Amino acid sequence: MAHAAPASPTTSMPGRRPDVFGPRVHLAVKIGLPLVLGLTYGYWAAAIRRDAGPITGWNLLFGFVTALVFAAVFAAVCALAPPLPRELHALCWFVFSGCAAGFLYSQSGASVYSSAGLGLVVGAGVLAMVFYRYYTHEDAQGRRIG
Repeated sequence: MAHAAPASPTTSMPGRRPDVFGPRVHLAVKIGLPLVLGLTYGYWAAAIRRDAGPITGWNLLFGFVTALVFAAVFAAVCALAPPLPRELHALCWFVFSGCAAGFLYSQSGASVYSSAGLGLVVGAGVLAMVFYRYYTHEDAQGRRIG
């Protein structure tokens, strides 16, 4: 009598695509992505604030603090938002992306109103995009499909 091979953890759920990456890759992305994006964002913010002037210690400190805050908030959104209903999940990304874009724009010396307006426009675009994605990739109970 032939026995079926035990299901691997990557294909144990029927209807799910297999996970081609191992746990080490997922851990590296979970740690590395916020770090790389944070450093990029911090460098960008410091470069805007520097405005082609000399690089100073305060400018470096500003860039690293900005990178740290961005990475921490990005990691928190990535960790805390997925269990939420799709509307709140999309709202988390709206707030995060709107604040990030508005803060970068404010470093150029723009007014508070124009920075807030740009943050709202960018956030609304992200909200529409991620809500559409979650709406088309989840069922009514929030379980992923496809």
